Amino acid sequence: MKRMLFAATLATFGAVAFAQTPAPGIPTTKAPVGAAVYFVTPRDGATVGRETTVRFGLEGMGVAPAGVSKEHTGHHHLLVDAPDLPLAGQPIPKDEHHLHFGGGQTQTVLKLAPGTHTLQLELGDANHVPFDPPVVSKRITIHVK
Repeated sequence: MKRMLFAATLATFGAVAFAQTPAPGIPTTKAPVGAAVYFVTPRDGATVGRETTVRFGLEGMGVAPAGVSKEHTGHHHLLVDAPDLPLAGQPIPKDEHHLHFGGGQTQTVLKLAPGTHTLQLELGDANHVPFDPPVVSKRITIHVK
C-alpha cells in the first residue's frame, strides 16, 4: 500500500446526501435542508502534482471548530481513498483515510503518492459525528503525476 503524507486544505461541487440509519443510542445533529459540501479545487478528473491545494466549499451551514456546538455549523473531514462513508451516528475515524479539520480549516495542501486517488468531503458536528442526513460531497477522482 502506498504511504500517503498529508498537510491540510478544502473543496468540488456536487453535494450528495445518503440515507443512513443512525446507530441506536447515539444522538445525531440534524442538518438543515439544502446543506451542501463540495470541492472548490481540484475538479473531478484533474491531474495534479504530488502536492495539491484542496479547497472545501459549504452552502447552507457554517464552519466551527470541533467541540463548538453551535446550530447549523460543523467542521470538515476529507476522505482519501476511503472505500465507504463512515457509519451514521458514529464518530468519523481519524486515520490515513479520514483527515480531520477540527480547527475549522477550509483548505489544505494534500501530499499524495503518484497514481489515481479518490477524495470526498463529509461535514461532522462538534463531536465528529456525521449530520442527519449526512452532508457529503460527490466522490471525485484525481490523478497525481
